[in-house]
Amino acid sequence: MVARKKKWIDKEPTRTVMFALGVVVVLISPVVGAIPGPGGVFVFAFGLALMLRTSRWARRQYVRFKRWQPEAGRWADLGLRRKSALRRRKARKQGKQDCVADASHIAEDVD
Repeated sequence: MVARKKKWIDKEPTRTVMFALGVVVVLISPVVGAIPGPGGVFVFAFGLALMLRTSRWARRQYVRFKRWQPEAGRWADLGLRRKSALRRRKARKQGKQDCVADASHIAEDVD
């Protein structure tokens, strides 16, 4: 078995520093949000992305939040450009198209 070399982001000291930086950035986002323009949203999203990338605890809390508020979780996933969100959106869209295609023959039979 070949040992996989750890990336620099996977090392524990780096993860801790990046998580702390993410927390600081999230805490600064209301200050940046007071400035006119949408800057606070982007700063918050950047901090949240850092926290989710480097902390299992943050990911568990995020999953709990998404189960409690699925619509807000969907928007957050899209905002963070998560691949899983894009896959689910594509599958949901495909499923709706399949339902429409299945229902089209029913409308034809009624006429």
